[in-house]
Amino acid sequence: MSPELARAIVSRILAQIRVGSLIVVEAGHLRVYGHGTPSATVEVHAPQTWSRLLSGSRGLAETYAERLWDCPDPVALIRLAALNVHLLDRVRAVLTPVRAPLQHARGLLRRNTRGRSRHDIAAHYDLGNELFSHMLDRTMSYSCAVFERPGMTLQEASQAKFERICQKLELAEHDRVVEIGTGWGGFAVYAAHTRGCRVTTTTISREQHDYALEQVRRAGLQDQVEILLRDYRDLQGHYDKLVSIEMIEAVGWQHFGTFFAQCSRLLTPEGAMLLQAITIDDRAYHVEKASKSFINTHIFPGGCLPSLGVIARSVARRTDMHMLHLEDLTPHYVETLRRWRANFAARARDLERLGYDVRFQRLWQMYLCYCEAGFAERRIGELQVLLGKPRWRSRSDTFIPSSPLPSPAGELAASGPIG
Repeated sequence: MSPELARAIVSRILAQIRVGSLIVVEAGHLRVYGHGTPSATVEVHAPQTWSRLLSGSRGLAETYAERLWDCPDPVALIRLAALNVHLLDRVRAVLTPVRAPLQHARGLLRRNTRGRSRHDIAAHYDLGNELFSHMLDRTMSYSCAVFERPGMTLQEASQAKFERICQKLELAEHDRVVEIGTGWGGFAVYAAHTRGCRVTTTTISREQHDYALEQVRRAGLQDQVEILLRDYRDLQGHYDKLVSIEMIEAVGWQHFGTFFAQCSRLLTPEGAMLLQAITIDDRAYHVEKASKSFINTHIFPGGCLPSLGVIARSVARRTDMHMLHLEDLTPHYVETLRRWRANFAARARDLERLGYDVRFQRLWQMYLCYCEAGFAERRIGELQVLLGKPRWRSRSDTFIPSSPLPSPAGELAASGPIG
């Protein structure tokens, strides 16, 4: 397709902007779409950008990584897109019945077998511990932190997230805990150290596994923490408590039921589970679940965000657990990502010396901006969900108080028991 035709098609789409404005600068010419705030400015450096933008988020990210266009504030640009994406959603929803058979077939062909899961996880988490250590805090927590009070450091907020989980599960010294998705071992070490419980945690990332082993050794917790290199589907035994922090997104939409069924099997009749998950709006789930987006092709291969409705249905159909408590942490992820993005940018030269070239860094900058904007405009959300087995009984009538961070729109994160 010629650049002129592609530019005309994209321009027609941009003319539908109803909230905010987009300023496009190309070869000295300026075009404005929409009006008012929020506003974002894009400078297009190469005409081939337009045809590649027709492939959606993948084209947007790839052309940014290749420096075919620039924007002084990519977060503002993606927030503007999120505010107007309902126009595109309507078109995609109409096409869903036509696309559904193809998406279903594609999903069946790309099932998350154990081998594929290891490959997909390695493609992100085995990029090198140095990469993540330059972006994250010392806990190496790669999930939403909780900023309970003004002035908290990222490390303090990560530890606050761990503490919140421990309190909701009422972890005690006698508990046997299983964690699905070790990360770099931050939660396992924190729970064992502060509660004295025994933790079995599993990952399929070799780099995470080896790093977590070293953290456990340094903390002197070898007798309390066991690190496995094993697929969650192969876990055996029974545990009092189960924790899974932002791992469900890697399960694949075909396997959400399998995931919850396995979690339920691993728990004793008195057990409880804490799930922390990135979710997508129920209304967008069926459109997005099998789409080939920037995130699930370049960042998290094979990933899929569940919706709260999908979580609830999977729990009801495949387990005997009940949903006991739900907390919305979405505004906290906006701040978490802002901190990660700042760390990443501040260490750009160090990352380049380690072999992460400019194209890679720009791709990851777009990833962090893309997610930050998605949470800011609630295109995606962050939830902590407490689930209990039939004989689970809390020792307390109240949960820890919520200290939410205001969202950009001035909303407060909701927290409270179900029912």
